[in-house]
Amino acid sequence: MLVLTETALSAGCEYLAERFERAGYSVTFPRPPHGTRERGVMIVSRLAMGPLRLPVDYLPHRVAAVTVETGTGPLEVVGVYVPSRDATEAKVTRKRTFLAGLAAALPTGKAGHRLVLGDFNILEPDHTPRYSTFKAWEYGFYTGLAAAGYVDAFRLLAPDALEYSWVGRTGDGYRYDHAHVSGPLTRHVTGCRYVHEPRTHEDRLTDHSALTVALALNATAPLDVTDPAAAELAAPTLF
Repeated sequence: MLVLTETALSAGCEYLAERFERAGYSVTFPRPPHGTRERGVMIVSRLAMGPLRLPVDYLPHRVAAVTVETGTGPLEVVGVYVPSRDATEAKVTRKRTFLAGLAAALPTGKAGHRLVLGDFNILEPDHTPRYSTFKAWEYGFYTGLAAAGYVDAFRLLAPDALEYSWVGRTGDGYRYDHAHVSGPLTRHVTGCRYVHEPRTHEDRLTDHSALTVALALNATAPLDVTDPAAAELAAPTLF
């Protein structure tokens, strides 16, 4: 499964969605509203996906939630793109409201198999280095996940590692991108690491590193997919 963040209502994202769908993949892409510069999330899967209802009312296109069937029952996958902010009141309120709504909407992490991942635009409280620009309510979202029964999958396997998924122009690193698993899912986590080449390669795709999670689960509904690069397309839609 691929979870893509910072997607937009654009010809490029529609191109990706259509390529994958025509190649047999399952695609979930809650489109941002027309006439805005909003961003969101897309999930692309080689497994059949069903919808997962989460009551996120504020900026709902920034959350994509699905279920896939495994040999041990359903796995819920929640892709998230948290708004970034500056110091203005409007941006602070926007991010804080979204985080509060998401925290309230997520089920407990003490039951079920659930993976919550994406660009959270927050840091862990003991992030090295520490930046004074982050507020207690931002750290509170991270600690709130732990209180609800979720575990940082990267920290589960690499408790002391210093890794950064975004690096500013001054060279300062930030671990903005996260994957948290419900408590019962932790015993199935076999890998979690950052892949920096999409950010650091000379022909980079993005300004963020990718984050991979490996789970020892048996999928029960794999799809018959082909190479998406070879899929035939209709004429592109322009936005």
